[in-house]
Amino acid sequence: MPKPLVGIIGSSHLVNDRYAAQLVGEKNLRAISEVADALPVMFAGAPDITDIGSLLDAVDGVLLTGGRANVHPTHFNVEPHPSHEPYDRERDAVALEVTGACIGRGVPILGLCRGIQEMGVAFGSTLHPEIRDLPGRMNHRATRLENGEIHPDQNVVFADRHDVRLVPGGAFARLFGRETIRVNSLHGQGILEPGERVVVEGVAEDGTIEAIRIAGAPGFALGVQWHAEHDPQTNPVNRALFRAFGAAVREGAAA
Repeated sequence: MPKPLVGIIGSSHLVNDRYAAQLVGEKNLRAISEVADALPVMFAGAPDITDIGSLLDAVDGVLLTGGRANVHPTHFNVEPHPSHEPYDRERDAVALEVTGACIGRGVPILGLCRGIQEMGVAFGSTLHPEIRDLPGRMNHRATRLENGEIHPDQNVVFADRHDVRLVPGGAFARLFGRETIRVNSLHGQGILEPGERVVVEGVAEDGTIEAIRIAGAPGFALGVQWHAEHDPQTNPVNRALFRAFGAAVREGAAA
């Protein structure tokens, strides 16, 4: 029996500062293949070469990955500022439309890091470009050395760094079988004010929004602020998330 297909959004990059490319991190591909038990297929985060209707006719689920670029502030009525760069406006256009279309069709969708922000903005949320600048918030960016460079050990960078408190009886608490989990943290931007249909189901110790679902979605529609794709093969929390996503994808494909 063929595996269901999960479309994974690409991000714009310049290879060797010269060649335009659409890239997806391999850990995202492996998480879908090895844990969600589906076939990952990349689609371009570029609206001129990505037809959303045709995409959703072809895939059984969508994964919105993390990415270095921030969601452009004009999508939530904030004036852009150079300190909030870089941006990937083409990916913004595709991701926001894909999110709405997935919810409308009942196609399972999972957002990770930038992906939760895209899902939030698609349903009316505002973002803050640098969560650590808010009073009482921790630095959610990647762990760095004293000289400012990102730590060279990926196990340090992606180590669990803070707790997330989950809404009792909510979708995430049921999924994980607990009301507190511990996760990694590698982001600057984050959801500030959730939109009307954006249900906050998990917050960090400092109040940062870490887990959401889209109210009224006919299918799986969850987003998390952490990088769950890093270690779902060994991390029980991230494994549970990807297995639940995979189960929703297979159910939709069978239907």
